[in-house]
Amino acid sequence: MLSRLADSLYWTGRYVERAENVARFIGVNLNLILDTPLNGHQQWQPLVVTTGDAQDFERRYGEPARDSVIQFLMFDADNPNSIYSSLQKARENARTMREVISSEMWEQLNSFYLMVQGMAHKPGAGLETLETFCRNVKMLSHLFSGVTDATLSHGEAWHFFNIGRLVERADKTARILDVKYFILLPKVEDVGTPYDDILWTALLKSASASEMYRKKHGRLQPVKVAEFLVLDREFPRSMRHCLIQAEQSLRALTGSAPGTYANLAEQRLGRLKSDLEYADIGGIIAAGLHEYLDAFEAKLNALGDALFTVYFLPQAPAAPGPDLAMERMDQ
Repeated sequence: MLSRLADSLYWTGRYVERAENVARFIGVNLNLILDTPLNGHQQWQPLVVTTGDAQDFERRYGEPARDSVIQFLMFDADNPNSIYSSLQKARENARTMREVISSEMWEQLNSFYLMVQGMAHKPGAGLETLETFCRNVKMLSHLFSGVTDATLSHGEAWHFFNIGRLVERADKTARILDVKYFILLPKVEDVGTPYDDILWTALLKSASASEMYRKKHGRLQPVKVAEFLVLDREFPRSMRHCLIQAEQSLRALTGSAPGTYANLAEQRLGRLKSDLEYADIGGIIAAGLHEYLDAFEAKLNALGDALFTVYFLPQAPAAPGPDLAMERMDQ
């Protein structure tokens, strides 16, 4: 497959997943407004921290408030991580590879983008409208993923798309857990209170993990929540599960056997997955959950760099051998 197409498929998966995750964060935050005593800064600043855009937001908008954060994360065309920008780039990538993807994928993604574009031109939307919009973004993202899985052959194209989707998902799960653990609850006296439970529940809802967590662990315990989102093998949005599935797709591309690697990207992904395979939550927390998650995000970025180098960087044509060079001189 051409490096250009592989790159477009990978980033289409990432951009659609990114839009869905931003909608998750905002939707849960909107529901928290009536349940918590947080002021605007406390409630909305963690969202721009989660997406990694705090400095850009502060430079352009100043203090975080509900309306400015929503505009920045949902509809700001100059914010590369906003829902609008993510869908715009996903659609543009899909447009350039119409010969690779299915027509159903293109139609669904185009409809998705037009829905977001229409909402972006309706400033001043009320709370109920914004909550509905966040639900629609999540559902349309799920629909696009379902259409992709059902209509795109599960060959090279699908695997590049899948890797992008899973890398982005693992990154956002790490970020929301890091923000909750390190920023959102700075006062020790709040730990274990009903207020604390509300915020941990909101964290689980951000990853659509609340029901599955309750089925597996029952009572809400912060350590168990962290373990579920980091190390659970079966929950589809846990960091460990994302890497297990991403490695399967990468092995399908390289054909390498388990326990071996064919390139730098596969080596880095295998190391990162193995780190989670043999980790335990007690050791992670003892060493520092924030530090662990920070290191995880850095390693994911290194994996992205390796994927670019191995698969997406256009390769220069090989220099002609001496016989071919002589043949060209004779012509």
